[in-house]
Amino acid sequence: MGEDVGTAIERDGVVGIVRLDDLSGAVALADALGRGGVRAVEFTFTNPSAGRAIEEVHAALGDSVLVGAGSVLDSETARAAILAGAQFVVTPVVSLSVIACCNRYGVPTVIGAYTPTEILTAWEAGATFVKVFPASAGGPHYLKDIRGPLPQVKLIPTGGVGADNAADFIRAGARAVAVGGNLVDPALVAAGRWNELEARARALVETVRSARDG
Repeated sequence: MGEDVGTAIERDGVVGIVRLDDLSGAVALADALGRGGVRAVEFTFTNPSAGRAIEEVHAALGDSVLVGAGSVLDSETARAAILAGAQFVVTPVVSLSVIACCNRYGVPTVIGAYTPTEILTAWEAGATFVKVFPASAGGPHYLKDIRGPLPQVKLIPTGGVGADNAADFIRAGARAVAVGGNLVDPALVAAGRWNELEARARALVETVRSARDG
C-alpha cells in the first residue's frame, strides 16, 4: 500500500462500522464498501465472531481493505484482534491499557472520548486518533469548540454520523468520520444487496471529499 494505516484512514476520510448479529457476509460486505471507497472497515467485538470475520476479510481482500476491530475494552481483546489481523483498533472509552498494547505492536488506535479532559488524556497517552463519541450529543459545533483549544488532536466523530451531516463534521475539523448503521444497513446486508452498499459508500466518500475541497 505504501503508506501507514493511520495516514490512509485520514486520507480516505471514512471508517465503516460493522455492528451486526450475523457476520457470515463479512468478506462480501467489506469488498462492497472498499469498492465504494470506504477502505477502513471496523468489525465490532460486540459480536463474538468479530475475530473470525477480521481473519477472513484480511485473508480474502489483503490490503485493498483496512480491517479493524471495534468496541475493544481491554488489552487482551486488543491483542487477540491484532493476532487475527486487525490493522487498527477502536474503543468506545478511554482505555490506557489498549493504547499501550497497540502502541507496543505498532497498531493505530481510535480511542473513544467525549469531554475535553478525556480527549486530551487519550491523546497524551498515545492515541492515533480520538473518537468523539457520541458525536450526536454535541454535533459539529461541539467538535469545532473542542478543536479551538486542542487543534493538535486528530478527531473522528462517531455515533449519529451519516451522509446528511458528515460534511458539517469535516468542515468543523474532523480528520475523518466513522459511520455505522447509516452506511451499513442491516437489511441491505441481509439481502446481499452489495451494489447498493457500494453506492452508499461512494456517496459518503464523495460528500467528505467535497467538504474538504470546499
